[in-house]
Amino acid sequence: MTSTAAYELAEVNVARLEAPLDSPRLKDFVDALDPVNADADDADGFVWRLQSDSGNATDVPVLGDERLIVNLSVWRDADALTAFMYQGRHREMLARRREWFEKPAEAVTALWWVPAGHRPTVAEAEDRLLHLRANGPTPYAFTLRTSFAPGTAVPVPAAEGAVPGELGCPV
Repeated sequence: MTSTAAYELAEVNVARLEAPLDSPRLKDFVDALDPVNADADDADGFVWRLQSDSGNATDVPVLGDERLIVNLSVWRDADALTAFMYQGRHREMLARRREWFEKPAEAVTALWWVPAGHRPTVAEAEDRLLHLRANGPTPYAFTLRTSFAPGTAVPVPAAEGAVPGELGCPV
């Protein structure tokens, strides 16, 4: 999918595994990877996602921690990302995340604007996430709850109900 906009929204999220990917404890998560990724690929506003030869990014190193897995993607805008995140199979898996991942003590998701057509690297994503952890939401790295329009330093208020509270998602 191509976009005519000057900017697209990059997002990274990391999760620390409670067990190895090949363990019975993570079977439901691993079994859902391909269908959820296919849903993302078909979602309105989806642009790109990081994937290795495996078709996902679970084997891509991130932040020097072998128990962390990374999801890195690009979307048309925050509305498209939010629509995907909080519906269907992804919502079901998000609701079960505590079964498979450690509860985070710091930000695990960062968003930032990229020029249309740019595909962020893992190093770029790590930098944005670490910046968010150190500085809170800024135009350089922000969250769904505190976002910024491209090229502005003025926060954009989150739409009422845009981030379902029952999922306990801190972004």
